[in-house]
Amino acid sequence: MSNSNRLIIFDTTLRDGEQSPGASMTRDEKLRIARQLERLGVDVIEAGFAAASEGDFNAISEIARVIKHSTVCSLARAGEKDVRRAGEAISAAPSRRIHTFIATSPIHMEKKLRMSPDEVVARAEKAIRIALEYTDDVEFSAEDAVRSEMDFLVRIFEAAIRAGATTLNVPDTVGYATPGQWGEQMATLIERVEGSDEVVWSTHCHNDLGLAVANSLAAVRSGFRQVECTINGLGERAGNAALEEVVMATRTRSDIYGVETGIDATQIVPTSKLVSTITGYPVQPNKAIVGANAFAHESGIHQDGVLKHRETYEIMRAEDVGWSTNRLSLGKLSGRNAFRTRLVELGIELESEEALNDAFRRFKELADKKREIFDEDIQALVSEVYEDQIEAYRLVSLKVCSETGETPEATVVISVHGHEQSAKATGAGPVDAALAAIEKMVNSNANLQLYSVNNITSGTDAQGEVNVRLERGGRIVTGQGADVDIVIASARAYLNAVERLEHPPKRAHPQMGDV
Repeated sequence: MSNSNRLIIFDTTLRDGEQSPGASMTRDEKLRIARQLERLGVDVIEAGFAAASEGDFNAISEIARVIKHSTVCSLARAGEKDVRRAGEAISAAPSRRIHTFIATSPIHMEKKLRMSPDEVVARAEKAIRIALEYTDDVEFSAEDAVRSEMDFLVRIFEAAIRAGATTLNVPDTVGYATPGQWGEQMATLIERVEGSDEVVWSTHCHNDLGLAVANSLAAVRSGFRQVECTINGLGERAGNAALEEVVMATRTRSDIYGVETGIDATQIVPTSKLVSTITGYPVQPNKAIVGANAFAHESGIHQDGVLKHRETYEIMRAEDVGWSTNRLSLGKLSGRNAFRTRLVELGIELESEEALNDAFRRFKELADKKREIFDEDIQALVSEVYEDQIEAYRLVSLKVCSETGETPEATVVISVHGHEQSAKATGAGPVDAALAAIEKMVNSNANLQLYSVNNITSGTDAQGEVNVRLERGGRIVTGQGADVDIVIASARAYLNAVERLEHPPKRAHPQMGDV
């Protein structure tokens, strides 16, 4: 199976990506991303860690129910309770997988698991056999493989094959590998493990040294046929291998890698923007493939060359990855049916007529402010509809006064659990004053770690998307808000973050606790 030229794309945005500080998603947000991943053509969607919480379990179950073409996967530690919980969560999926793991490096086995190598192998075998009660598609991962001893990796992978695993994942859990060394190790595993031709070999690389994509591609050259990655490289610490970079590298340099994916590349940019909007993690302008400057040419020499012949300085076409002006040809006079049709085309499903009415009302309000409505505007608008379904804090009105030589002042009225409150405050600027007024009412006592503004589309009338990151007592949350008025967007983002801070989801980290 490892010799096939088909590269399986395993997306873990909904699991590993969600472990980014402040990137936790609601069930509805996960569903939106899962549907878009299916449109993108992802082979395997790792929907979450079923044993982490009841909320995670329900989100995975719902994704399993609605996804028809991609395989839905749940992560599980190598313990019976975790594996059975994963099996139950994915039971409704037409194509389902359980992904179980256990640490294999000396430092993890001794310090974290407090288990002997023999016990680790036995635990892995048992977990795989239990998983086979729920599905014949079982993946086994050797956590911290990068610091594991080769002889032990060979031993445990052979045991996993005998137990019935169909995919073997070799993760660089801590981002320690380098491409040459990683590629050699992967080739050695395929050569030494008995039965290696009976399974799909996979790799999952973290980006601590900025080498996640390079290491993943090195594994592909060594015969691995699954890459675990995330949209925009989202993930713990410095993130994971970026799906868009892996896909376009193998496509653009097919002469080197000789593999094909089932990805619809025109959906890459829309997927990137959706994940960025929902998680509150902006994409840097010079990010490969999906950054705003990825296909921009500033140098006169470059501009001249591209105008004469695109391939002088471009190795990919912008439109091939979804960089197109995708306008919604609706306006103030458009009806609900036309609006509903466009939502369906974007893969957006609202759960009730009430939600549709709310979204349509916001669309009309936005159409009064903007000359053109873009798909990205619709995604941001729908995000606010979902937030309104759970919000305890809502912006009612905001008034700011900012004048040269004078201290800016803001008066803000918000609804707190249905009761209106108002406050006035001054600040270094209108945004600072507005947030200070809000803080007087919500008393979050949180530290503002990040404040960023990005334009959702082009033009001076574009909606601004504001992301704020708050920290309190070690808990980090991210809030988002969008509006053509940046001060209003900032107030909404701050209230959204406070909402998440005050009502945290009950979930556990998938790598914590006894395995």
